[in-house]
Amino acid sequence: MRKPDLVGVIAEQTDLSKEKARETLDAILDSITKALGKKDSVTLVGFGTFEQRHRGARTGKNPQTGEPVKIKASNTVAFKPGKLLKETVNPVAKSASREESATPAAKAAPRKKSK
Repeated sequence: MRKPDLVGVIAEQTDLSKEKARETLDAILDSITKALGKKDSVTLVGFGTFEQRHRGARTGKNPQTGEPVKIKASNTVAFKPGKLLKETVNPVAKSASREESATPAAKAAPRKKSK
């Protein structure tokens, strides 16, 4: 999905015009961008967290010649998906998730009651 498609979905779901939906989306993206520029993280509960991360200087390798290349330190943006987003992308059957989360003792056969 591209930005115009997203604008269309927002307009449809919120009864806004496409122009107002585009302005709203632009305002959200500008706010996220400005926050990251100030080294603030942006958390959208259930969706995920955007944060700025520093990548230190390192030595890389030119793939054509194999020569070592110095790579300068830089900042980058990282996104950590939230629980709801992870569950939406990786659906798990309820019975399977219970088995995986159970401890080995819980999976063992139940003990017989003594009389």
